Amino acid sequence: MPSDSFTPPQHVAIIMDGNGRWATGRGWPRLVGHRKGAERVKEIVAASPDLGIKWLTIYAFSTENWKRSTEEVLGLMGLFSRYIEREADRIATDSVRMRFIGDRTRLDSRLRGLMDGIEARTAGNNRLNLTVAINYGGRDEILRATRALAVRVAEGTLDPAAIDDAVMSGMLDTADLPDPDLVIRTSGETRTSNFLPWQAAYAEYEFTPTLWPDFSPAEFAQILARYSSRERRFGGVVKA
Repeated sequence: MPSDSFTPPQHVAIIMDGNGRWATGRGWPRLVGHRKGAERVKEIVAASPDLGIKWLTIYAFSTENWKRSTEEVLGLMGLFSRYIEREADRIATDSVRMRFIGDRTRLDSRLRGLMDGIEARTAGNNRLNLTVAINYGGRDEILRATRALAVRVAEGTLDPAAIDDAVMSGMLDTADLPDPDLVIRTSGETRTSNFLPWQAAYAEYEFTPTLWPDFSPAEFAQILARYSSRERRFGGVVKA
């Protein structure tokens, strides 16, 4: 549990990287790492409410991940489906609201049905808001939002001069989510990889060398404690 002086971020977003390297480093197939990573997701989700987190967004599959081998992509899609099926009761019981962001049109109908089902089932939950990014890319999201705005302008239902930050944010997949306060990336990479570029414009970042399957709730708590000591000015200056 956080101490009285601990001020956790409201919304944490995580780029879960390193599953494949974790497995290949042990001489195992990459999908073994992804399965281990899914187990880690369960632990981090379970730990988040007690750490004061209300919103947790995880990057599960990017628009660029389709470039991976067919075997790995199919394996990941199957893993996503099994996770939803196996965790649905636990998620509902723990009062976790689960939803998804990204372009669903390329996903198979069975997975889309499972996603729709658990979103509906958990819509009233509020202990933790868990958002999973599947077939998500920040540039793709902004392009989709821009096209939708262009249609409204062409129809005459939207004045271009009225398009501001709030209007644009309202067209994104994350329209009803607060912007992330903290973005964590595991595995030692220091890229943001097209993850929430609009929403994380003023987020704090933490890059850890730990591969995702080894990322423990204890390390998560340490990162959150470091975050609480940071001063966020949002472009302003500190008053003397």
